[in-house]
Amino acid sequence: MNLTSLFNLTYGLCLISSKNGDKINACVVNSVFQVTSENPTIAISMSKKNYTYEMIKKSGIFNISILGKQTPTSLIGNFGFKSGKDINKFENYNYEKGKNGAPILKDYTISYIEAEVINSIEVGTHTVFIGKIVDCEYLSEAEPMTYAYYHNIKGGKSAKNAPTFAQQEAEEISRKTEKSSNNKKYKCDVCGYIYDPQIGDPENGIDSETSFEKIPEEWVCPICRVHKNRFTIL
Repeated sequence: MNLTSLFNLTYGLCLISSKNGDKINACVVNSVFQVTSENPTIAISMSKKNYTYEMIKKSGIFNISILGKQTPTSLIGNFGFKSGKDINKFENYNYEKGKNGAPILKDYTISYIEAEVINSIEVGTHTVFIGKIVDCEYLSEAEPMTYAYYHNIKGGKSAKNAPTFAQQEAEEISRKTEKSSNNKKYKCDVCGYIYDPQIGDPENGIDSETSFEKIPEEWVCPICRVHKNRFTIL
C-alpha cells in the first residue's frame, strides 16, 4: 500500500473556531467538506488533542473561516502550530463574533460558515463533526488557499494533529530535496518548514536566491517563529 497516493487528494486551508463560555479559540485544518446541499450541512475532521476540539465538544458550535491565497505563513503558524491553552491566538488579529457567538477571523478570510453540531463520528485519534449551516457569507473573490499551494509555494506542512499528517510527507520532501541538494535547503526542527533559497521568504523581506547563510540573524521561521539556529540543512 502506497500512502503517497493520498497526497493527490485536494484540500483547502480553513480556520475552525469555537468557544466555551467567554473563552474563544481556533486552529487551522485542511479537512472540511460539504455533505448536503438541501438543508446544507458541513463536516470537519478535528484531532482530539486540539483545544478547539474540546470547545466544539462542549459548546456544539463551530465556525469556518476560509483562508485566501494571500494568507501569510505567520498567521498559519500562529493558529496551526501553537496551543490556545498557552496563548490568546486572536490577540493580534481582527475578528468578530458570529451569530452563534464563536469568532470569525476577518483578516484574510474570503468566506465564512457558521454551524451547529448535529452529529459526530469517532474515528480513532479524530472526531468528524457534522454541522448544520446556520449562516454563511461570501466576502471576497480572492482565490482560496489550497493545501497544495501552502505546501509547494509557501513551504509549509501539516501539523502533527492534522488528519493528513504522515511521516511519508516528510520523507517525500527529503527525497525531492536530495535531487537538488546544491540548493542547500534548510528545515525547521520545530514545525518542518522548508527554507528554499530559490524561493526565499518574500513575505518577510528575504528575496529569492538568498542563501540561508545570508539571511539576517534576526530572521525567524515564518510559521512557528523560532530562531534560524533551530534549522537543519537537508
